[in-house]
Amino acid sequence: MKEIIKSGLSISEAKKVLIMIHGRGSNAQDILSLATELNGGSFALVAPQAPGNSWYPQSFLAPRTANEPSFSHSLKLINDVVLYLESEGFQKSQIYFLGFSQGACLSLDYVASHAGRYGGVVAFTGGLIGEVVDHRNYHGDFDGTPIFIGSSDPDMHVPVARVKESTALLESMGARVTEIIYQNMGHTITQHEIEQVNKLIFND
Repeated sequence: MKEIIKSGLSISEAKKVLIMIHGRGSNAQDILSLATELNGGSFALVAPQAPGNSWYPQSFLAPRTANEPSFSHSLKLINDVVLYLESEGFQKSQIYFLGFSQGACLSLDYVASHAGRYGGVVAFTGGLIGEVVDHRNYHGDFDGTPIFIGSSDPDMHVPVARVKESTALLESMGARVTEIIYQNMGHTITQHEIEQVNKLIFND
């Protein structure tokens, strides 16, 4: 697929694959560089690239219609990546997601829209997308999928209230969510978060 950059083990030799989704204004190569901090030696890494380095134009708290058609195109691109991986023999339980900021929001919204037993999901500063969290947009059963959500109180883009709403919905769909709110962390990824996801998600 021309829209993704690959790293780590090859698709043919890996037993697990991590889909890494970059934030607004960033790019696939940048989010892939985070893999050096993760226990990801047994993973193939794939990072889709957003057109113009943005997955959708407005805030993730805007009405979903305000972010169309980019939002639907972005969800389709992630779904195309998952379908490609499944065609290569990966089960959902072998597929992991990681995103930061806009990429974290897109990751959470995609998996909640296509819930199943994934290997794990990491959302560094993000929440479900839309003016309100509408349960009608989300379907399936996570069947115990581990999900990590880390965010700051306050954060300039992601209100703590939306993080907590997102956690509650994901848990209602059967996910095992670890939510950590850091006081005055800022809009970034910390070493403590890396340590947490290495322990909770990338632990084998």
